[in-house]
Amino acid sequence: MLNDKQSLLLCGLLIGIYFVSGVLDILDNYAIKTLLALIFFAVVGNLVYVNSKTHKQNESDDNS
Repeated sequence: MLNDKQSLLLCGLLIGIYFVSGVLDILDNYAIKTLLALIFFAVVGNLVYVNSKTHKQNESDDNS
């Protein structure tokens, strides 16, 4: 799905948008909330996907 650099870029983008929108006082805007939620769920979903893929590969290596 996403490699390490892309995940770090998304985390930095999430923090940057959160900081800028907080300074500009636009955190109550639904578009900003939606964008932040989508980026957050993309990062968390990628974590779950990569960890489950690694876990399955380790199980298949142990059975061989």
